[in-house]
Amino acid sequence: MDTIDLSNLNRQFLFRQKDVGRSKAETAAEFINTRIPLCRVTPHNCKIQDFDEDFYRGFHLVVCGLDSVVARRWINGMLLSLLEWDEDTGELDKSTIVPLVDGGTEGFKGNVRVIYPGVNACIDCTLDLFPPQINFPLCTIAHTPRLPEHCVEYSRVLLWPKEKPFGEEINIDGDDPQHISWIYEKARERADQFGIPGVTYRLTQGVVKHIIPAVASTNAVIAAACTTEVFKVVTSCCNPLNNYMVFNDSDGIYTYVYEQDRNPDCLACSKVPQKLELLPTSKLQDLLDHLVNSPVFQMKAPGVTTSIEGKNKTLYMQTPVSIEEATRKNLKLTLAELGLVDGCQLVVADTTSPAAVVFELKFKTD
Repeated sequence: MDTIDLSNLNRQFLFRQKDVGRSKAETAAEFINTRIPLCRVTPHNCKIQDFDEDFYRGFHLVVCGLDSVVARRWINGMLLSLLEWDEDTGELDKSTIVPLVDGGTEGFKGNVRVIYPGVNACIDCTLDLFPPQINFPLCTIAHTPRLPEHCVEYSRVLLWPKEKPFGEEINIDGDDPQHISWIYEKARERADQFGIPGVTYRLTQGVVKHIIPAVASTNAVIAAACTTEVFKVVTSCCNPLNNYMVFNDSDGIYTYVYEQDRNPDCLACSKVPQKLELLPTSKLQDLLDHLVNSPVFQMKAPGVTTSIEGKNKTLYMQTPVSIEEATRKNLKLTLAELGLVDGCQLVVADTTSPAAVVFELKFKTD
C-alpha cells in the first residue's frame, strides 16, 4: 500500500520523477514487465493481511523486505500455519514448507536470513535481535514537548483518538497520505505553540512508521544477498545461507554468518503450550501490559477471550469500538474477579500473528 515519495528516487532504479505519488508495487511491476518481456510480475496494492492461506500456499518461496517487525511476525505466522504433520509419525510434511528469505536494513546495518518454517529458527525465535522501539513519556508529550518528535506523537497518540478525523473506527494508516498530512498539520500547530522547529512531512511519516533513514549502499548489499539466496534455494545450485548473515558498513565493511538456533519455547513455532504466570490479584490490565512489554511476547494490541463454565467470554478487545467500550470495565477487575482460575485457557488475538495464541494461566503465590 506504500506510495512513492520523492526521497525514494535516490536509491533505486524502478521509479522516476513522474511516478511520485503512485503505488510502489504497481509502478515496480510495470517497470519490470516492460524491461524484461518474459517476466510477469503481478502487483497487489493492499495489505499482506488481506490474503488468506490459499493465496500464500500458492508460492514456492516468499521473499520479505518488510518495514516493520509486526508485518514480519505476521507473514512468519502465516507460513507456519501452512505446515502439516503426519498423523501417525508426527513428522513434518516437507512438501508443505514454503521457505522464507528475509532481509532488513537499519541505516548502515543489515541482515539476511533463510528460514525453513518448522525446521530452523523462525522470526519469533529471534525477537530479541530486533532493535527496541523508541517511546516518549506521555507526560512529556502532553505537557513539556521539546523535540519535533514530541509534537508528532502528541498528534498521533492524543489528538487522533480524541478528534477521530476520519471516522469512529478508523485507525492510523502510515501509508495513507491523508492520515500523515492530518498528523503533520496538527504537529506543526503544536510545534508553533511551543516554538519547536523541525516538524516536516518526512519526519512525521518517519515517526508514525518508525522509519530509520535508508542508506543506498546498505540496501544494495542486502538486496543482492537476498537475491543470491533466492537463486540458491530455487535452483539448489549450492547450500543456502545457514542461516543468519549480519552486515555492517558504518566503519569499514563487516559481515558475519552464524546459525541461529530455534527457541524451544518460541511463541510461534515451538508447538509448546504457552504459560502466563500472574497473581490472582493481578488486574486484566496487568495481563495485557505483560503481553505487550514482555520481550518474549512483544504484542501490540492483544485481545483476550476465555471459556467460563462452558461459555465463551470476551474479556477485552480493542476493536471494534462497541466491543472495546463494553469490555473496558474488565481492565480494572482482578483475574479472580473475572472468574479465571488456575489452569484455565486464555485465547489471545493480536496483529503480530494471523492465528490466535492459546495460553494456560498459572497463578503465582505471594
